[in-house]
Amino acid sequence: MSASVTEHRGDSLKILNLAVITVSDTRTLADDTSGALIVSLAEAQQHAILAREIVPDEPERMRPLLDSYRSRDEIHAVLMTGGTGISPRDQTFETVSALLTKPLPGYGELFRMLSYAEIGPACILSRAVGGLIGKLVILVMPGSRAAVELAMTKIILPELPHLVREARK
Repeated sequence: MSASVTEHRGDSLKILNLAVITVSDTRTLADDTSGALIVSLAEAQQHAILAREIVPDEPERMRPLLDSYRSRDEIHAVLMTGGTGISPRDQTFETVSALLTKPLPGYGELFRMLSYAEIGPACILSRAVGGLIGKLVILVMPGSRAAVELAMTKIILPELPHLVREARK
């Protein structure tokens, strides 16, 4: 790792305030295992969960929620799971992509690269996406627990403090 990346990481906040959104037409807080895993992994790193929502895969429900988080300065990042596939009902990718002011294409690319090692060419069906909405970091991962674990442990948790630092300069 380069000295500048190490320095930036050292200057980053260690504890972040997060919002977690599960996109699903059928899940509830009682049976949302992917959202629960995001919360568990984030809290294990001492991050605070300020909001947790389950919303249907409908742009008119996602957009106002994401706008409300953007206006809350205390929320550093939104972590979303679900709605990233290619079925006609999956609209999370399009909805979030349209709101991004600064896309981070490397996030989805890295997720698919790491996913390929686990599931092979089926990784092309994943439309993980991330970026900034203003200064709010948003990272969307597929809805499976395996995908959440991969994204959280290999990409998001190691890099999120640095991402937030850069987004809020």
